[in-house]
Amino acid sequence: MTLKSLLASIAFGLAALTATATSAQTLRWAAQNDILTLDPHSQNHATTNAILMHTYESLARYNEKFQVEPALATKWTTISPTQIRFELRKGVKFQDGTPFTADDVIFSFNRIRQPQGTMQIYVTGINEIRKIDDHTIDMILAGPNPILLRNIIDFRIMSKAWAEKNRATQVQDFKAKEENFASRNAMGTGPYKITGWTPEQKITMTIHTGWWDKHQNNVKEVIYSPIKSDPTRVAALLSGDVDLLTDVPTQDMAKLRTDSKLKVVDGPEVRTIYYAPDVGSAELKYSNIKGKNPFADKRVRQALSMAIDREAIKRNLMRGLSIPAGLLVAPGVNGNTPELDVATRYDLDGAKKLMAEAGYPDGFEIRMNCPNNRYVNDEEICQAVVAMWARLGVKAQLMAEGMATFALKFQNFDSSLYMLGWGVATYDAQYTLQSLVRTRTTGADGNYNFSKISDPTLDRLIDAMKTETDTAKRNTMIRDALVRLRDEVWLIPIHHQMRPWVMKQGVTTVHRSDDRPEARFTSVR
Repeated sequence: MTLKSLLASIAFGLAALTATATSAQTLRWAAQNDILTLDPHSQNHATTNAILMHTYESLARYNEKFQVEPALATKWTTISPTQIRFELRKGVKFQDGTPFTADDVIFSFNRIRQPQGTMQIYVTGINEIRKIDDHTIDMILAGPNPILLRNIIDFRIMSKAWAEKNRATQVQDFKAKEENFASRNAMGTGPYKITGWTPEQKITMTIHTGWWDKHQNNVKEVIYSPIKSDPTRVAALLSGDVDLLTDVPTQDMAKLRTDSKLKVVDGPEVRTIYYAPDVGSAELKYSNIKGKNPFADKRVRQALSMAIDREAIKRNLMRGLSIPAGLLVAPGVNGNTPELDVATRYDLDGAKKLMAEAGYPDGFEIRMNCPNNRYVNDEEICQAVVAMWARLGVKAQLMAEGMATFALKFQNFDSSLYMLGWGVATYDAQYTLQSLVRTRTTGADGNYNFSKISDPTLDRLIDAMKTETDTAKRNTMIRDALVRLRDEVWLIPIHHQMRPWVMKQGVTTVHRSDDRPEARFTSVR
């Protein structure tokens, strides 16, 4: 071998080693859904929250076991049942080098409460935040708040100075299709910096070396790719272009489990898939029934639920990776119990009888809105339900589209019936009940109640559980509210999702039942 060829060989080997080292520190993660925005206070959307929590932090956070631990606050002390003092972490800097202080917390509190966003639930029950000094605040509560710490985990802290400098003090109005600087740019205190977002293509993140906490992993870079197509997503994993897949097509799971180059981490997800009929309008927007609303009749809602064969969906579409649901909260959430969470039995004859009793023996026409890139087999489930309801005489016109445009429709009340999936970030049923079925007011109450439910019995139970500190009494309220919601069929649950993740053998990560992979819990070799 000549000296020239030897040097070339050495250079090639060094380049290969460098490439291997670089790739070993990059986590390439794919799922089917893109984020909706980079504004941390605009959209309560799980994928958006999963990405943004890498950059924007909260006063508290979950550890690997979903126990609450300090984050931007180091300590909290109860001064009185309605006054909680938080000592803020000193020496923390935002990713642009500016210091984190109490002013940023107060600014973020006032920002997240702006009505154009959908994140108010995370500061529910907080009337005011008072500054004691630069690193001490008091939260003044409307009443005792038994789940305050679990709520504020998704209360993301933004830099006041950065927002003012970039004219981003107002939350993005997603429904009005308006954007600001924070819609496309992010800057927090967290372990990773978001360096770019090309919608429907990729999001890039790099490690924040100035993070206040210690990095326990070796991931220096994260590349998130939203890949809507099931075959394309799986092909990217099999070809080695993707390291971690968290939206795995159910039909491919058996094959992927046998691939020696891959490993599967199984786990449930605290997410329930359901249909939300418009029960509150005098007349449905997209129906051939004029002058009245069929969904306002409980018998119609019961019939629709009875006409869904959840076991067939589990068997044929979900390949066993679902739990037919009777309640709107999944196992693992406070409030779910096996004896209550019994799915409505499929009974087409009984459903037809109820429809006739309600005055719709021949059914009616309706439009069904459905996402096609968000939940496991979302469009396929909607197609199956359309066919099932057709046997009942209900002719549902399916409108399936991407999450971004779908969300605009239901948030603007431009839907008479839509599918949604609801994950429980707090692991407590109050989050679901207060968001989805509490009569809509300003603030957090009913902020995701786009089906116009208004049930005084539910309202009383939900309002009482917000401040009840006796665990047994509060759990009774939760039970009564979930049973009332189930029996009145205000919403129609389908199933709770199971969520296996598939990854290369060299990836180590902690499965998260909120379906939010965290790079700080992940290593790649």
